[in-house]
Amino acid sequence: MTEHIINLESVNPIEFFGVNNGKFELVKKRFPLLKILSRGSQIKIAGHPDEVALAKEKIGLIIQYLEKNGHLSEDYYQTILGDADGLDDDGGNSASILDVENNNNIIVFGNNGKVVKAKTKNQKLLVATSEKSDILFAIGPAGTGKTYTAVALAVRALKNKSVKKIILTRPAVEAGESLGFLPGDLKEKIDPYLRPLYDALDDMIPPDKLSYYMANRIIEVAPLAYMRGRTLDNSYIILDEAQNTTDLQLKMFLTRIGPNAKAIITGDMSQVDLPKNQKSGLAKAHRILKNIEGISFIELDEEDVVRHRLVKHIIRAYDKESVREDELQAKYDEERRVRREQQLNMNMNMNRDNENKS
Repeated sequence: MTEHIINLESVNPIEFFGVNNGKFELVKKRFPLLKILSRGSQIKIAGHPDEVALAKEKIGLIIQYLEKNGHLSEDYYQTILGDADGLDDDGGNSASILDVENNNNIIVFGNNGKVVKAKTKNQKLLVATSEKSDILFAIGPAGTGKTYTAVALAVRALKNKSVKKIILTRPAVEAGESLGFLPGDLKEKIDPYLRPLYDALDDMIPPDKLSYYMANRIIEVAPLAYMRGRTLDNSYIILDEAQNTTDLQLKMFLTRIGPNAKAIITGDMSQVDLPKNQKSGLAKAHRILKNIEGISFIELDEEDVVRHRLVKHIIRAYDKESVREDELQAKYDEERRVRREQQLNMNMNMNRDNENKS
């Protein structure tokens, strides 16, 4: 007879035991020959040494998964436990945490068990590339999940303790409205520009924990201008709406990145809100940085849209119109060039005729 005690202090007991101990009963059914008791934040296992060792391994995987993601459905719980014969549903070894996550493309579990995962081909590519690259540019139209996926990756890194903090930033550029006429102080004026980042965080982190993280600056949400002069190390940094940064602003941001830091830069080149006399720094960055090792670019398109089904058609319609306008502009420019050349030749001929007459 062997006994072993497992501590559950690092996980939410409700998530481990389940409603009315529903999940805990799965453990008991999986190991009917063991005596399994719960006492506060501890579990006591007693029985044959081999059975105790296997139960310890399975429960350890569940605890590890909960530490990482915060939530585990009964289906995944059962998958990790495996069947009583030690096999999973497809006859192989019982699933590891990595198997469960990879098979479902799960990035992180959010509030109330919400599953946040890569849904489209390019979103999955974005997640895979983020593991290999310290700086990743995700460029594509609205609704393709660029920002949401990036925030999920940052939250996962924080939960895994791969980084010590998350920094989310956006340029406070007006999209046709006047910032100065908004009510309130500077923070109240700027917060609406950062709202999409707050919304993503609200989906993935419990309110009390998010408040704690924000109060202790473990998670920072701030305008891009506030990044100047800082070195951002041991952090997961996201620059959203990067199409609205100038060349100098984007260079400033990229040179803030310190040791053990990762950065994701998202943008949509079809939604540049900069004044007409300023060029977006995102296009230039794509041109000059794409061949640097450790920096990657992922381009998303209308096939990655995860919003309302009509958004995909709207994007296609605008893209088609944009191509038509570019063609018309090119035709107009060519006609102007031809007219200028004709006028220039006419003037030269007239000057030549006048010289001959004189």
